[in-house]
Amino acid sequence: MPLVRDEFLTMLRCPVERQSVSLADDALVQSLNAAISAGRLKNKGGDAIAKPIDGALVRQDRVVAYPIVDGIPVMLADEAIVLDQVASSAR
Repeated sequence: MPLVRDEFLTMLRCPVERQSVSLADDALVQSLNAAISAGRLKNKGGDAIAKPIDGALVRQDRVVAYPIVDGIPVMLADEAIVLDQVASSAR
C-alpha cells in the first residue's frame, strides 16, 4: 500500500505557498534519513529532527519537503524540511 493514495495526494498543497506536492523518491528519503541519523537535519522551525521519516511530500519547486511520520503527512510550515540540507544529487 502506498504511503499516500493518489486521490489524497492530488488534494494536498503546501500550506505556505499553496503549491502541489508529490511523493519523494526512495533516494531522497534515504538521504533525508541519513542526515537525520547524522544529527544534521533541522526543520524550518529550527528543531533537530531525531526520528527517521517514512517518506516525504516534496513541494513542486523542490525547495522543501513535508515529512511523513507513522504514515501521516505532517503538513505544518514549521515541520517542513529545507532540501538544500541534503545532497543535491538526491533531489
